[in-house]
Amino acid sequence: MNDQPGWRARFVRGVYATHNDSRAVRRALTGVLSEPAGGRRLNVGSGATRLGHDVVNLDRRATSSTHVVGDALALPFAAGTFHAVVSQETVEHVLDPFRAAREMARVMSKNGVLYLQLPFVIGYHPGPEDYWRFTRAGIVQLVLQAGLRVETLEQSVSGGTGGYRILVEFVAGFFAAAWSALYWPAKAAAAVVFYPLAGAHRGRRHRPAGSVPPGGRFVVPCPAPRRCGIPAHA
Repeated sequence: MNDQPGWRARFVRGVYATHNDSRAVRRALTGVLSEPAGGRRLNVGSGATRLGHDVVNLDRRATSSTHVVGDALALPFAAGTFHAVVSQETVEHVLDPFRAAREMARVMSKNGVLYLQLPFVIGYHPGPEDYWRFTRAGIVQLVLQAGLRVETLEQSVSGGTGGYRILVEFVAGFFAAAWSALYWPAKAAAAVVFYPLAGAHRGRRHRPAGSVPPGGRFVVPCPAPRRCGIPAHA
């Protein structure tokens, strides 16, 4: 099966949509996937991502790296099957992100851990559709209604990335208003020219209200209050 991404997908992943490769994301994922040794792990909405040879990859369509074809709204696993469940920038593409979060919590074991990564500022990217964006407060509610509590909630990509994405989309939209065919060339050019802005504001996990919005956040919820590092309302 030849499902290697085309040049446009590779360009977007390497320059514009770098959220899965940030230092904060790599650090958090390493922690989530490293314990306990031998525990079962699931990646919901895996696409072509490979997080490890012992991670079960679930996606709505089959690729060379997909182990299970399934729906995030009805995961085909028994309750408590996995110690770790990971989902990176997936639930914005499902009609009911609250149900998807509950499904991930359901298949997570009693002492398991969930890593949920969500976008805040990013352009429209259908896969096959694109429905939602998530504020910090919205992420907390997503976790709470799934019966979990917040342990860690951090920026996946910085406010610099958020501002960079807004500027790139503005430039692309400006030229596309004159001629729709200019959208992708203008977006590619703006993504390269303004790329240094994406590095601004790095190194700060939390920023005051009214500051440049981050590109996205990740949350690591836990099932029991004794495992939580911060209050649920944080």
